[in-house]
Amino acid sequence: MTAGNESNRAYTMGYSDEFLQLLNRRNAAHCAAYLLPSLEPGMRLLDLGCGPGSITVGLAATVSPGQVHGLDMAESQINLARAAAASGGHANVTFHVGNALELPFEDNYFDVVHCHAVIMHIPDTSGTLAEVRRVLKPGGILAAREMIGESCFFEPRTDGLREMWDTFISLMRGNGGYPDIGKELKPILQEAGFSDVQCSASFDSFGNPADVAFFHGFVMDWFFSPRTVNAIIGMGIATQEKFDYWHSEMDSWRDTDTAFSGLAFGECLARKS
Repeated sequence: MTAGNESNRAYTMGYSDEFLQLLNRRNAAHCAAYLLPSLEPGMRLLDLGCGPGSITVGLAATVSPGQVHGLDMAESQINLARAAAASGGHANVTFHVGNALELPFEDNYFDVVHCHAVIMHIPDTSGTLAEVRRVLKPGGILAAREMIGESCFFEPRTDGLREMWDTFISLMRGNGGYPDIGKELKPILQEAGFSDVQCSASFDSFGNPADVAFFHGFVMDWFFSPRTVNAIIGMGIATQEKFDYWHSEMDSWRDTDTAFSGLAFGECLARKS
């Protein structure tokens, strides 16, 4: 999930146990569904910002016996990814601690570079895409799935929940991120020199009782954690009184029979010219 330069402001999501639960729910079958038809056995693939490797292992199974590399800036995530690959018997995966702006690979090395919710967190978008182009073979594929913050939702919608979400978006922007970059990927990739850009969109949804309970628990544990609360209050974005109000709004949402929520993502395939 993360592959930026740690000196480029703070990574908004951090590495809490609660956020890891969300990452571990992600897999290639859902999160990379737009990419899977383009993959073939024997391809060499980079999973940029691989996090704990929950998507990486599915990509590795698809391109096996091809070689897969996963890269993340956090050693804690790489350790989890290595364990996930070992437990699944994915011997064709190698993981690296590294920086998206200084990829440790030679030019024209990969057939595919995949990233999920990565570019949105890196202030230097053009530098990141230049590195991706450098390591891709001519004709190689970039696959990027990035959030569309303005299209994410809670239902039933309330002013409090919208205000809470807008505060999260402000936090991400304050950390140098781009929470709506998913809808802007097409022109960004074209301007970065990629061609044949094909875009679609999808949601990570939380609609059944188990998923509603999970998402409520995740928001409560992450957004209302002292780390996040102190960061937002310290930036002057909200007050403790607002957090108390949003806490009750989240509890009311969870207890509503019609509770439904979705995280929106734009997803693009593009080729190196």
